[in-house]
Amino acid sequence: MALSTARTGASMAVASMLCVQLGLAVSVGMIDRVGAEGAAWLRLFWAGVLMLAIVRPRRTDFSRAALRAGIALGVVTACLTLLFMAAVARIPLGTASALEFLGPLGVAMARSRGAGRAWALLAAVGVLCLTRPWGGSADPVGIAFALAAAGCWAAYILLTQKVGEEATGVAGLAISMPVAAVVATVVAGPGVVGRLTPELLLAGLGLAVLLPVVPFTLELLALRRLTTAAFGTLMALEPGFALVIGFVALHQVPDRLAVLGIGFVVAAGVGAERGGARPPAPADPSLVDAPAGRPVAC
Repeated sequence: MALSTARTGASMAVASMLCVQLGLAVSVGMIDRVGAEGAAWLRLFWAGVLMLAIVRPRRTDFSRAALRAGIALGVVTACLTLLFMAAVARIPLGTASALEFLGPLGVAMARSRGAGRAWALLAAVGVLCLTRPWGGSADPVGIAFALAAAGCWAAYILLTQKVGEEATGVAGLAISMPVAAVVATVVAGPGVVGRLTPELLLAGLGLAVLLPVVPFTLELLALRRLTTAAFGTLMALEPGFALVIGFVALHQVPDRLAVLGIGFVVAAGVGAERGGARPPAPADPSLVDAPAGRPVAC
């Protein structure tokens, strides 16, 4: 049963990563027209509108803890998106990606025990092989943005699990997505609104479904089935997916070191999936202590 739960959660996490990579590929044309921050703002804006329209949340549906977690997740989501875009504008994408992955890998390391920590270390080696941050010079401001994005990603993983526990279904996203849209609008909206056209608005609506509505929903559901350690390790598969999509769609042939890196992260992902099921919640929390390995975010 636990293995089946872990596999379901891992499948959701993998599907989420594929959606993210496809969404980034589709958004290339939009980035050329409104900039990286503008494209991120359009995605978050429409995602907030869609979640409000679909879920139609009511104040009585949420406890105070759920509201607090949802608002915090929304702020972190907006900061993660905007900070990573700011980093990519200043340092190579590979370097930014490697630094950003310190977030989920840090969660995996902090929450893992025994074999789980070994899988996280193997994933870290694989990510370094894929992204090779040592390959070029880097702007210290860009590095700072990437490290800040890594911290936001770690917080995003923990808060997403918290929101998933406090709110039923995907109701928590009806809080976090509108909050993220408001934050992104304050930060990036004023510089983009003047360049918008009906075509861009429509394209942004379609892109928001692919990124972030679908992947964020899948991640929320995955974190109900996986530990934060297993989820953080699985996230290391994303550079591998990016490399494979580049090979298939753009005919970018990976070198031997990249292939080795893919092998490492795939092996780590399989290992995390096999041992990453979350323990079932006790029937009565007042009578049964929480498991020792349960994440702090629970």
